[in-house]
Amino acid sequence: MKAKEIRDLIDFISGSGLEEVNIETEEFKINVKRSSQQVSVSPAPVSAPAPAATPAAAPAPAAEAPKAEPAGDANLITIKSPMIGTFYRSANPDSDPFKNVGDSVSKGEPVCIIEAMKLFNEIESEVSGKIVKVLVENAQPVEYDQPLFLVDPS
Repeated sequence: MKAKEIRDLIDFISGSGLEEVNIETEEFKINVKRSSQQVSVSPAPVSAPAPAATPAAAPAPAAEAPKAEPAGDANLITIKSPMIGTFYRSANPDSDPFKNVGDSVSKGEPVCIIEAMKLFNEIESEVSGKIVKVLVENAQPVEYDQPLFLVDPS
């Protein structure tokens, strides 16, 4: 079959209103289908509410966590990042973290390392007290002035 004959066949099928045509000979086999737009459109609205419901469910637990923190945060002091970089809890992957939850910390004592531009900077505590919470995961990027630790000074 030549290209012109195939085009003529497609034009004929589109004008006839047929949904599907199968032609098979010894030399070739042609299967032409017209897609129905209603079938492809109706699944799209059905799938759209499902993703919308998932994000709506995800913020609910996240919203609950901050509500629990402010009640106990009244006496807590935040150690914040003095720079942009990557937060590390220990000097190297094989060593223990500088400070864990429940550890005592003194003013000037290192609590973490922040890597910035291939330089590893020890971050020292500005307060003395007890580490109550570590707010950043190891090897996570941090921003300037981002809270890193919560310390109970009492």
